[in-house]
Amino acid sequence: MTHRILIVTAVAAEADSVTAGLASVMPGADSVTAEAPDTPDTRDASGAPAAPERVPLPGGLVLRRHTDGDRARVDVLAGGVGPAAVAATTGTALAYAALTGTDHRERPYDLVVSAGIAGGFQPSAPPGSLVVSSAIVAADLGAETPDGYLAVEELGFGRSVHPVPEALTGRVAAALAAGGVPCAVAPVLTVSTVTGSARRAAELAERHPGAAAEAMEGFGVAEAAAAYGVPVVELRAVSNAVGPRDRAAWRVGDALDTLRHTVRLLGRTVFVEAPCT
Repeated sequence: MTHRILIVTAVAAEADSVTAGLASVMPGADSVTAEAPDTPDTRDASGAPAAPERVPLPGGLVLRRHTDGDRARVDVLAGGVGPAAVAATTGTALAYAALTGTDHRERPYDLVVSAGIAGGFQPSAPPGSLVVSSAIVAADLGAETPDGYLAVEELGFGRSVHPVPEALTGRVAAALAAGGVPCAVAPVLTVSTVTGSARRAAELAERHPGAAAEAMEGFGVAEAAAAYGVPVVELRAVSNAVGPRDRAAWRVGDALDTLRHTVRLLGRTVFVEAPCT
């Protein structure tokens, strides 16, 4: 049985890191990932890394498809910035898979992963660390009132949280720990405006106790996955602290390296094991 995974990032740099991580365990790597560690079966006849299959989708989107024989197929999609854009592109990928699959009654994928870099709440998630979502939270989907913030559920409609099953987060965290990538398992917030002040960071931390990271896409990916009944988890490599913008302290390169190593480990373990239900 082939396990089908869809990994969605915001931008190409994140997708490149994901592809580089997969190159060491599954055939295929873009030219941008030529220096990624790989095994002999990931190279073509000339000895150069083989490129992943590119699958065109409606709307000009392209999946980078990696395969591991009959065990796993991992599709990588750079889906855009922000929850609206990435919900639309993830939905397109899911619809395409559902319509082109051999059995339309099946889920189009066994697992959807929202992956990329993020800001980390201190001290839970310092730069260079990794966060695995215990919940994917739309941090500001609600209303301001004289008595404070009300989440959309409290208004009587919609949802702002997608819990992630402990069985799934446990498998991911265990695989990463065994590979030398300890992680925090905690809520990850989705925002449309990146936090840039201590006041806003404190407000979010109070509103969402235990949150370890903020990014801009997870909830959009989760909404699309939920529409197709597919489990979803968010993986965030921390590039900076949530709070005042201090670009000199950002560690984007380190975060992308953490993301690459994370995907490599999961490509050897969780992605090729029993489907993640």
